[in-house]
Amino acid sequence: MNALPPTLPIRTECPPGACVCDRDALRQDPQADARVLLLTREEEKRLLQRLEQITSLADLRRLQDRMEQQLGIRLTIAPGPNEVRTLRGITILVHEQRGLCRKTRQSIPAAIRQALERRPEISYELLDEGGLFGAP
Repeated sequence: MNALPPTLPIRTECPPGACVCDRDALRQDPQADARVLLLTREEEKRLLQRLEQITSLADLRRLQDRMEQQLGIRLTIAPGPNEVRTLRGITILVHEQRGLCRKTRQSIPAAIRQALERRPEISYELLDEGGLFGAP
């Protein structure tokens, strides 16, 4: 579906047994969405740094949209189903996707949590999206 041009760099393989990203099967399937392979290790570092530096909920949502548009990575960021007393109560889920490294799926939520810890007002905005604080 989204074949990659041969001139673009793609992510190198993970060490055998270290990951279950199914990268090779993704590359073999001509109908697969291979955009996620554009996230090289260097680009992943840049993405994580950018996520750690978010300044507002709008900034976070913009990055979330860009990740989905450019790489096909889908995120769900929302208050958890139970009471939110700490940042751990906010659910940050990177949806499973063929070709997306397990470590990357763990690093993205960690980077977002660091940003939320640095700027708690983003967490309040996130909680208020559902009308927790009575905003219209």
